[in-house]
Amino acid sequence: MPTQIVLAKQVPDPETPSSQFRVDPVANKVMPAPGIAPVISPFDEQAAEVALRIKDKHGGTTIAVSLGAPSARDAVKHVLAMGADEGYLITGPELEDPDPWVTAYVLAQAIKKIGIPDIIHCGRQASDFDNGQVGLGVATLLGIPYLLNGQSADLTEDGDIVFARVLPSGIMTFKAKPPVLLTYSQEVGQPRYPTLRNIMAAARKEITVWGPQDIDGDPARIGASGRRARLTRLYIPVFEGECEIIEGETPADAGRKLALKLREAKII
Repeated sequence: MPTQIVLAKQVPDPETPSSQFRVDPVANKVMPAPGIAPVISPFDEQAAEVALRIKDKHGGTTIAVSLGAPSARDAVKHVLAMGADEGYLITGPELEDPDPWVTAYVLAQAIKKIGIPDIIHCGRQASDFDNGQVGLGVATLLGIPYLLNGQSADLTEDGDIVFARVLPSGIMTFKAKPPVLLTYSQEVGQPRYPTLRNIMAAARKEITVWGPQDIDGDPARIGASGRRARLTRLYIPVFEGECEIIEGETPADAGRKLALKLREAKII
């Protein structure tokens, strides 16, 4: 029976109305929208769905792991409510606003402490910054192979992993020996909705909370000293335009005046 880990990131709700979306250009942070709670990244939720399909079919243990603020506990609880067995949260002041390299390092250290599973599942990218780097970093640091942007995964009778990826011309199928890291795209389909019974069961499950010291993290690779990328500017683009109504006595006259305007602007 396989052991699986799902990496789950908490992000601002992608469905936040644009009118409510704000950023702090000084701190380079997205400001929480009033009354709109953060959610699990949708691609990570689809990764959890694939892991749980495998669990439904083959059994085993599925573990949710998240790195983030204490509120990221909700992302772990969401995967537990979907059907996962255990949950871990790595948090602490040193882990505020980590870059992809720090994130990958901390998650890899946590996975080493938990025990490298048969399969690590994660989304192709997080829906907030769309970097798509953490999964690759985790696999590289753990020294295991990875397969990217899939629509499904399953196990053979021999314990091999079969992974399918959608291409414009068809479907490409891979086979790999565990352990392996897999990332998923929207082709997975709609994730299962947590039932009331599972939500109540998840509420009773204890989440293991670790700080950097609990995972034997190197202080030089955590926090500001470990960052290899720096966000220099975060802002909302401003698009401005002007509109001029061209009128005429007849449609033909309006068309003639429009053509003159376009010629003056050197558009035609």
